[in-house]
Amino acid sequence: MTKTLFERIIAREIPSQIVYEDDLVFAFKDITPQAPTHVLIVPKKPIARIAEAAATDHQTLGHLLLKAAEVAEKIGLKESGYRLVINNGADGGESVPHLHCHILGGRKMAWPPG
Repeated sequence: MTKTLFERIIAREIPSQIVYEDDLVFAFKDITPQAPTHVLIVPKKPIARIAEAAATDHQTLGHLLLKAAEVAEKIGLKESGYRLVINNGADGGESVPHLHCHILGGRKMAWPPG
């Protein structure tokens, strides 16, 4: 089975600018940022997308969101605000089949998003 792009980044086969790492998640700067601050946080366990997460993944999913908030604070977004985005499937904008959360900030976000 071929590794996803994010599995290769986590394994350090592809270089990245690491922002945070622990036993369950890995956060790094996006190479094509869509905002002045754009960090991806991914579970180390390869879950293709949120729609394919199992009930047994609840700890990983909760940890992902809690750490996303901590990373946002660490990179200076807590006071001004930020957006968390999880894409699911092609129509949702998913480009890598490995669950990931975008942390976007550093500018005012518009609504609706796109």
